Amino acid sequence: MAERDTADEYLQGYSQILAGACATGRRLTRDELEALREQGERAAEAGLGLRLMVRAHLSAAQVVHADVRGTAADHVLAAVEQAVDAFAEGHERAQRLAIRRQEASRREFIDDLLHGRSDPGRLAERAARFGLLLSHAHAVAVAEGPEPYDDGYSVTRGIESSLAARFGDRRILLTTKGGRLICIAPGDQSNVLSFFAKQAYAATDGGRVAIGRPHPGVGGVVHSYEEALNALDLAIRMHLDAPVLHAADLLVYPVLTRDRQAMADLVRTVLGPLQQARGGARPLIDTLAAYFDSGCVAVEAARRLSLSVRAMTYRLDRIHRLTDADPGNPVDRYTLQTAVIGARLLDWPDQPL
Repeated sequence: MAERDTADEYLQGYSQILAGACATGRRLTRDELEALREQGERAAEAGLGLRLMVRAHLSAAQVVHADVRGTAADHVLAAVEQAVDAFAEGHERAQRLAIRRQEASRREFIDDLLHGRSDPGRLAERAARFGLLLSHAHAVAVAEGPEPYDDGYSVTRGIESSLAARFGDRRILLTTKGGRLICIAPGDQSNVLSFFAKQAYAATDGGRVAIGRPHPGVGGVVHSYEEALNALDLAIRMHLDAPVLHAADLLVYPVLTRDRQAMADLVRTVLGPLQQARGGARPLIDTLAAYFDSGCVAVEAARRLSLSVRAMTYRLDRIHRLTDADPGNPVDRYTLQTAVIGARLLDWPDQPL
């Protein structure tokens, strides 16, 4: 009965509209249709479902039908069809508007959260509406693939469904930013981000995922997100081929680049002489990189570079003569390897130091 009373509030004038239309068999006027649309909008804004309101309209139409006589009764069904259609149009219009507002609010929150632009207290309040408790530590995983992704994409929806099926209602937020997939989870639930990484790798056709470290507080999400982005950037510059990167495993690289000038001096001093070689420094730097990546096994390095072992040995000897540093000597090896890492981080020799 309470539902019926509530619905009746949004049926005002409906019976009179039906009776007026049935009396002459006319169609509903433009003003009547617009009034019904407005009633539909108001009902949607009040949280009343469309099924409830359709039942209420049909019930009211039965009363009108019982009161009219003769040919007027034959026009009731046509009038009801027009009236319910107009009411439903207004109801759906209000629903679409509410969804757009919710999406805009969610996108604004995501932007503020990942860039730390909002007042911390206000941001924490808004986060609670999206299932995050920013007083706890959080970690962020970022996935990128061969194409950009958005919230409405099938890839995004599929991963979101998999997360929901696996973990239920666990304060997890899946979103997109800059064409990348982003998953935010409590810092003590690393299995969530590992599962996300597996799903994202498969869904993006072999994309790459980076996972930031857990950090507490409102700023913790920003910190972890930036770590994940930096890890993706490092993967490109350092030619890392692992599908999943953990920021905690890459901490040595930010340390090495913290003093950029010192690193540039090292690269210039140690590897600068390689520019004297025919073909420039790049082939010899790639040779050193392959040598170090293969555990200083010349045969494996030659295979990776599609060279003969003899050609590989010649290149290593050429490096020794130009730099006066022997890749086979443990002390020289450390200096050369650090310089190669620095060259990759600084994109040298393609970019000037």
